[in-house]
Amino acid sequence: MQVRMFYTKKDKLMLFFMFLILALFCLFVLVPLVYVIIASFIDPVVLTNQGISFNPADWTTAGYRRVFQDAMLPRGFLNSFIYSTSFAAFSTIVCLLAAYPLSIPQFVGRRFFNTFFTITMFFGGGLMPTYILITNLGLINSPFALILPGAVNVWNIILARTYYKSIPADLHEAAMIDGASDIRYFFQILIPVVKPIIAVLVLYQFVGMWNSYFDAMIYLEDQAKFPLQMVIRSILVQNTPRPGMVSDAQNAAMMAKIAEQLKYATIVVSSLPLLVMYPFFQKYFEKGVLVGSVKG
Repeated sequence: MQVRMFYTKKDKLMLFFMFLILALFCLFVLVPLVYVIIASFIDPVVLTNQGISFNPADWTTAGYRRVFQDAMLPRGFLNSFIYSTSFAAFSTIVCLLAAYPLSIPQFVGRRFFNTFFTITMFFGGGLMPTYILITNLGLINSPFALILPGAVNVWNIILARTYYKSIPADLHEAAMIDGASDIRYFFQILIPVVKPIIAVLVLYQFVGMWNSYFDAMIYLEDQAKFPLQMVIRSILVQNTPRPGMVSDAQNAAMMAKIAEQLKYATIVVSSLPLLVMYPFFQKYFEKGVLVGSVKG
């Protein structure tokens, strides 16, 4: 039997404004995205002089050809995928393990460790001490310099800890009565239950590493180890005119227009893997964020 919902005029008015706000929010997200995709295919001269054009004669794939002509691009894609996957897996495992004892009320020192971890969210050593530490550990020009320093993410630990608290305590008590140890309970019972928060943490860390370039610029010296963002940055820098680089003003203007088109093309190229990956995590992502940040 289907239950019909009856709304008062006040409810309908409230729903109307809510859907209107959501529609405006979607426009704010979709319009820039569509603009970047279209602009990446438009001739740079037309884009600069006229803006967006839907005339097929004004469209070109020159920007993408220039990007994919760089021999380092496939290597950068592979490096970014390896770095992001390794970082997401390692960081998620560390955060899940760290959050579990912090979610147990009987854990001695729980408040101390919660406070200690929280302090690190607001105070850090800074760039120079971190660089000295990485150097002393012998991690310069090593992918581990990108993976290890940010593996312990306190915000993710808090999300996982809060999600653990939403799991009924009866599940843990039943496992203890059946003779399961904490390790067996964690890996065989708890982990399959908390898949939504795992998906959230993996997505957060993967996206963070995929979009990161500053650490690679500081710690990596070998271009063969550069991630995608560093390769794209080098492409943009090479095609951006600098003072004294060209004497002809017309050539300088043309290079500036080409750089503008490359900017849009590189945005699409670097964002495409994330757009493809997100739908597979969506069903877990919504539930994980809601419960992990609000519950408890």
